[in-house]
Amino acid sequence: MPSAQSQKTFHYPRGTVDRAERALICSPFNLSLFEAMCSHHVALSEITGNSGVKHSYTRSPLSELRTDNSLMWLIQVGVLRREVDGQGITDCFRLTPLGYQLVEKFHFSAWRTPSWSDRSVDAVIHWLRLPF
Repeated sequence: MPSAQSQKTFHYPRGTVDRAERALICSPFNLSLFEAMCSHHVALSEITGNSGVKHSYTRSPLSELRTDNSLMWLIQVGVLRREVDGQGITDCFRLTPLGYQLVEKFHFSAWRTPSWSDRSVDAVIHWLRLPF
């Protein structure tokens, strides 16, 4: 865990944190993906297909479309951001300050299994793109 990021703690509304945490635990990704993003960016190609399983980023191979959609949702809820280089947006992803806070939280407590309610709420908010 990068200590520099921990020192610059932002305070988010409880609803924002709850929505982001729910999106994280309902995502098809393992905590190891987000822990890797604490220290470096991760490319889409490292997450999709068998590569994602090999790196322990996913439990089963994911298509590029499903991976991209799931990552985009995590961007919308404020957990991730796309990496930018001198030529523009890349296919690499990093954690936001909110993402760092959540990964740090899960580093010290268990990555909980989403309940049926968590999955339902996340699906509805995701589908409707509700701001809460």
